[in-house]
Amino acid sequence: MPSGEDDLIAKYFKPLATDAGALGLVDDAAVLAATADDLVLTTDAVVEGVHFLPDDPPHTIARKALRVNLSDLAAKGATPAGFLLTLALRSADPAFLEPFAAALGEDAETYRCPLLGGDTVSTPGPLMISVTAFGRVPPGRMVRRDRLRAGDLIVVSGTIGDAALGLDVLQGRLTELTTDHQAFLIDRYRQPQPRSALAVAVRDHAGAAMDVSDGLAGDLAKLCAASGVSATINAAAVPLSAAARAAFGQAGLARLLSGGDDYEILCGVAADAIDSFKAAADAAGVPVAVIGTAAPGSAPPQFLDTDQRPIALKRSSFSHF
Repeated sequence: MPSGEDDLIAKYFKPLATDAGALGLVDDAAVLAATADDLVLTTDAVVEGVHFLPDDPPHTIARKALRVNLSDLAAKGATPAGFLLTLALRSADPAFLEPFAAALGEDAETYRCPLLGGDTVSTPGPLMISVTAFGRVPPGRMVRRDRLRAGDLIVVSGTIGDAALGLDVLQGRLTELTTDHQAFLIDRYRQPQPRSALAVAVRDHAGAAMDVSDGLAGDLAKLCAASGVSATINAAAVPLSAAARAAFGQAGLARLLSGGDDYEILCGVAADAIDSFKAAADAAGVPVAVIGTAAPGSAPPQFLDTDQRPIALKRSSFSHF
């Protein structure tokens, strides 16, 4: 006799498992077809009260859970191949599961990253969703963190700081904004936009890359530390949305640079490759901006103001511990 877990999987998630390798979710494992490419693996969990708020809509929670992993794959220059889902629920509530599964299925189709399998468990604690995503790159072509070189230009996609400001709006810390600006920032917090369209450009033109998840300042420091270099950043060149510019006076620069949840791509591109990278990014429809230069040495990256004076940041990134 099928268990309640079996019924839940059959009703909400079996319709999403359209890839042949998922075996209709009737087995304990799935098959990811072999190719000549390298496999790139990444995993991220989102936890209620940490990565999303208890009253966030279920469809946005589903999208965030998958998209934060797709962001990692894009920064590695990888094309999505599929994902595994672990879902820890307090109850099997259709009011949550129906929009959650529908949105997850839509994103799986949009980003061509099929559900291959996973697990569902009950928990007395906060809701938790963990995704393990798989991507493919040509052999030896994954873009690593530790290949940034002095003289490389530091480039970032999209805009920075929006998601942190969206959380501030939801928690009542940022109020002096128009309704449109508030809605834009909240959407950026709840539904990241993984730069999957930029993956090939990153693979072809960037020497080193990672996604910005914990804050631009802190993630740049990680990129530099992994590569044994430093960097100088022109703070005025960091791309901001119109909504972030409107909130700048209330939030301050430090909040934008260290707030986290941007899920943009941060990379180093050699000076002689920057025009080709920009052209590829433009063709992919993803805006990119040069914000600084990698430098010799092991000092933490510096953010400079318009007078070329260092900006002191008390906190460089979000940290769980």
